[in-house]
Amino acid sequence: MMAAAASVSFQSDDVDVLAGALYAWCAEHNIKLRSQQGLAIASIAIDLYHAGHQTQDDLLVALHERELH
Repeated sequence: MMAAAASVSFQSDDVDVLAGALYAWCAEHNIKLRSQQGLAIASIAIDLYHAGHQTQDDLLVALHERELH
């Protein structure tokens, strides 16, 4: 049986927004995207995207706010 998360689909624009924010955040923090920390941030970014932060700038702001807490 497949997990519910596997049924989530993204459009190419969604991927562009997520990837852009993720690459920018990782570069800013000198983190490799394929590291444990990079994967953890990717998961957080996806959650934030689904919570309504659907532009690259908004997503970056939300990631920075989350980092401060």
